Amino acid sequence: MIIILQSDATEEQLRHVVQRVEALGLNAHLSRGTHRTVIGVIGDEAKIAAAPLQAIPGVAQVVPVLPPYKLASSEAHPQPSVIEIGHVQIGGPFVGMIAGPCAIESARQMETIAAAVHRAGANILRGGAFKPRTSPYAFQGLGEEGLKILRDTGDKFDMPVLTEVMDPRRVELVNRYADMIQIGARNMQNFVLLKEVGQLQKPVLLKRGMSATIKELLMSAEYVLSQGNPHVVLCERGIKGFDPETRNVFDLAAVPAIKALSHLPIVVDPSHATGRPDLIPACALAGAAAGADGIHIEVHHCPEEALSDGPQALLPEQYTQLVAQIRKIVEILGRQIPSAGATPK
Repeated sequence: MIIILQSDATEEQLRHVVQRVEALGLNAHLSRGTHRTVIGVIGDEAKIAAAPLQAIPGVAQVVPVLPPYKLASSEAHPQPSVIEIGHVQIGGPFVGMIAGPCAIESARQMETIAAAVHRAGANILRGGAFKPRTSPYAFQGLGEEGLKILRDTGDKFDMPVLTEVMDPRRVELVNRYADMIQIGARNMQNFVLLKEVGQLQKPVLLKRGMSATIKELLMSAEYVLSQGNPHVVLCERGIKGFDPETRNVFDLAAVPAIKALSHLPIVVDPSHATGRPDLIPACALAGAAAGADGIHIEVHHCPEEALSDGPQALLPEQYTQLVAQIRKIVEILGRQIPSAGATPK
């Protein structure tokens, strides 16, 4: 960290800053320039981050040398991380294909959709058992019954399963059934929830908040990592914009930007980003071309009967065509889509 003193800082203020730094058990290296004096601070990063150095009289600016998301940064882990979800890997050379309905409605519905996406090449099955809805009167999910259906369907098609947890009190329950736990956009900064899933040794899909910056997303990942869980995958799912033509703004630039800053894999979710099935294929292909480590798409065999987000779901045949196109892009980039699993049991 670098402390820049005000141009009119007195010698007494300078000595006080140095004394304050050394009192924290840190080393202070003084550098005097023509117009400004700079103090380089070296030592325990946790102490540096916690100290309110900006408040010391005579200090103009405190500039961190390392990013605050230390564990999520590429400096901490120069090589891209590969996260294992069951028998499927995401990151590095591997691209995950996550597919399934927004909400788990019945065992028959899940089996029908799972059969279709498995056949198409999806390798992770998703479905919501607890649904965070804008309206309290909308379908809220089947709860544990839905988790059981998801688990049974995943086992039948040899696909690891992903579902969302919204409440710290439900983490243990969801952990019993899921291979990967999703933290939705609305809970990206639910720090109590992040700490709870951080205490698990289970993969976490962390979605970017609707108005969150990239730095805020990485800081939320840091909460999970700091609790001892290194298995974090980020997700770009669109951020709030002003144009009503799409539900959100699909921030495609976030993919290469995050890859430059962090070792964590990042997947894209064009379903939530656009809210329109006619836009999903193009955005999914763009995400693959930008280097996304996975594509997360909602699929439903009868969208008009879906209990949640039917208008943004692809039909199974549309998904099959899209996966074939994504596979071509992935292969051009020298990557691969891991196997979807064995033949259904």
